[in-house]
Formats: sequence, structure tokens, C-alpha cells
Amino acid sequence: MANIRNLDPGASPLDYYGSELRRLREEAGLKQGELGGIVFCTGSLIGQIETAHKVPTRELSERLDAALGTDGHFGRLVGLVLRSQLPSWFQAYAEMEARASYISTYQAQLVYGLLQTEGYARAVLGVRSDGDLDANVAARLERQRVLEREEPPLVWVVLSEAVLRQEMGGRDVMRTQLDRLLDLQGRDWVKIQVLPFEAGAHVGLDGTFNLLRFDNDPDVVYTEDFVQGHMTANPQAVREGSLRYDHLQAAALSVEDSAALIARVMEERYACQPGADGRDVA
Repeated sequence: MANIRNLDPGASPLDYYGSELRRLREEAGLKQGELGGIVFCTGSLIGQIETAHKVPTRELSERLDAALGTDGHFGRLVGLVLRSQLPSWFQAYAEMEARASYISTYQAQLVYGLLQTEGYARAVLGVRSDGDLDANVAARLERQRVLEREEPPLVWVVLSEAVLRQEMGGRDVMRTQLDRLLDLQGRDWVKIQVLPFEAGAHVGLDGTFNLLRFDNDPDVVYTEDFVQGHMTANPQAVREGSLRYDHLQAAALSVEDSAALIARVMEERYACQPGADGRDVA
């Protein structure tokens, strides 16, 4: 109980969420176990969230709103909570990404975060995750809600062919991820091109970068090293990034040919293989 009494609602979005959950649960006259039973979780989990020891999911937040009649209160708060779980140096970029009207990105090694499946994100984040892996995965998936907006940004992605062939999380994970890329390819506001190995030397050899464009703000270019990210609206840097991106798009396969390559890699590299007993194995 001491942890609950000492919780500071202003310490972080997670602390505020926990204090609000406790306040509204008590106003409803419910014990932790009783509320847990209503929203299909344990009373212990309710207690961990109320003491800021566990990060809530969006699904649970929506169930809490329904149970407590809070008119979307927790559904709104959970977005702030999940964004706060992103690395501190990445949060500014995530905020800009959420406001962009046009996102273009070149990815040399990984599928862009907005396009990752849960399994792929878990495999990638699990390599170097220092905190709560479930919370980190949920935070990454929360970023993808921008694609579900009524007016989503146009997202144009150039992927190195290496991204398709670098196995992350096993065959099943990769097969699902490539299938996700093909599904997204069918949306008007997502376009994916693959830069094939045959392109040889190209202007993206220095690594991954993103360009963000806005309706009423200056364009931004974002790069990342192994320590942190770097974002700038410097016109010269933005021009250089735009020029490089134009060259990468020109060297990449067309959107249609890229989809064909993704499908071929999915079939040839990650399709189920027959085991010794004749059954399929991944």
C-alpha cells in the first residue's frame, strides 16, 4: 500500500495513468480483484498498473473505459504512456512522425517501424531491450496508429533487398512480415520499393535515413547511429537527403516489381519446408 500512497501523478504519464486508475476504481467502489474480473485480467495486474510497475496496453485501456464508464479517458492516456516508453532521444522524432503528411524512408537493414509486425518488432527489440520488452513492443506498435487515421500520411519506403533476406525471429515471423508488406502495398498511401543487390554501389551506402514533410512546417531529415538519433530542418541537409532519396528511388525496382520480389523471397526463403515425416515445418 505504501507504493500506492507515494505515487506522484506528475512524475510521468505512467504514474498519472496509475493514479487515475486507482482514483476512478475507488470512486466506482471496486476492489482491484473485482475490476480485474470485469476487464479479464488479474487484480494483481490492476495493482501493478496503479503503482506504475506495469505498462497498460491499449486493449486493456479500452476495457477499463467500458467498465468504469470513463468515456475514452484511459484510451486517450495510454497513447501518452506508450510514447513515454520510447527511448528519450527518439520521442521527439516520434512526435514529428505522427504529425507528418509525407514520410519517406530508406531502410538498409530493417523494416521501417511503422510497417513492422508484432513478431518482427519483438525479435528486433529483443536483441537490445534493456527494459520491459512487452512495453517496448507496444510502444512501437502504437506508432502505427498514424496509418489508421482518416487522413493518414503518404508513406514511401525504399528497402534494401537485404531487409527481405535478413531473418529476424525465424521463418514464421519473416513470412508474416513480408506478407504484411504486400498487404500494405495495396493501400493507396503506402508505397514500397526494393533496392536490389544488382543495383551495386548507391547513394544509400552511408545508411538509413528518413525525410518528414509537413503541411505548414519545414521539412526534416532524420538519421540514426548506434547511440541516438539526429533530426534537423537545416535546408542544406534536407536538400541533400531529398537528392539521395530521389537517386535511391530511381535505382530501386518499381512498386509492382518490388511486390513481385517480396512475394518471391517469401516463397523461396521462408515458405514451409517438408520435414522428414512429410509434415510442414518452418
